[in-house]
Amino acid sequence: MDALRLALLLITLAAHPAPAAHPAQAPRAGLDAYSGTGAWIDRYDYATLGDPEVAAGEMAIHGVRTLYVETASWKVRLSADFADPVATAGLIEAAHANGMRVVAWYLPGLVDRALDMRRIRAALQFTTPDGQHFDSFALDIEATLVSPVWRRNLSLLTLSRELRRTAGDDYALGAIVPDQLSTSHGNVLWPGFPYRALAATYDVFLPMAYSSFRRAASASGVYDYTARNIAYVQDVTNRPVHVIGGLAGDVSADAEAAVVRAARDVGAYGVSLYKYTRYDPGSWTALADFGP
Repeated sequence: MDALRLALLLITLAAHPAPAAHPAQAPRAGLDAYSGTGAWIDRYDYATLGDPEVAAGEMAIHGVRTLYVETASWKVRLSADFADPVATAGLIEAAHANGMRVVAWYLPGLVDRALDMRRIRAALQFTTPDGQHFDSFALDIEATLVSPVWRRNLSLLTLSRELRRTAGDDYALGAIVPDQLSTSHGNVLWPGFPYRALAATYDVFLPMAYSSFRRAASASGVYDYTARNIAYVQDVTNRPVHVIGGLAGDVSADAEAAVVRAARDVGAYGVSLYKYTRYDPGSWTALADFGP
């Protein structure tokens, strides 16, 4: 964060302080962790993120209800179950202090399920110095290391069932899934993606409806593309949908606003853009339009 942005944020924080919360009083865990607007942090952000309290304060000022934090990836060196446990703890405590929920997310490779489960358990059991935890966990389903597709599906469903057993029946789980175009038939990322089968494990679906990936050329096209993705995943899974609307900054402010309008109009449970470090004034304005 540059010096000017930090100075402006500190002035705003002084004028509009976030409501105080005792560190032990984290927001209630459950499905509501996925409602409303969100912001994403991935493992590449830790080196430049800066003070977690400042970042969480900026999100809270702009009405973000949930922070999604990547804990690790199958790509992370084998000895590390967390990309940055110190920064992770700071983000959890700062977000909770600002009245936000925090969802852990992990990208499995699906090749070494023992490794994937070890890192999933690490996220589920993670405890900050103040004794706080993540409010939910979401699996980022996009790795295509396993082929053919039927073997990949089998590995994914097996991992998902073990995740559910480990988390317990009462723990809300999210599935971060590819968009509809990436899972249709033909030469696509994941043909025949098992949405319906995954609905037996996951409580909410988060489609990566990235209009920034040349999915639409205009704001109206972004609206239609986003609306179709939400409606499709709602129909095929019969689960709430939090739509992730693409790479902030790679589309126009009008397109970002179209993502949020589509989410609101089609009845999405929540909406976000990827990712916090790319948010600009247009991103914040668009997300604010989703409402409480």
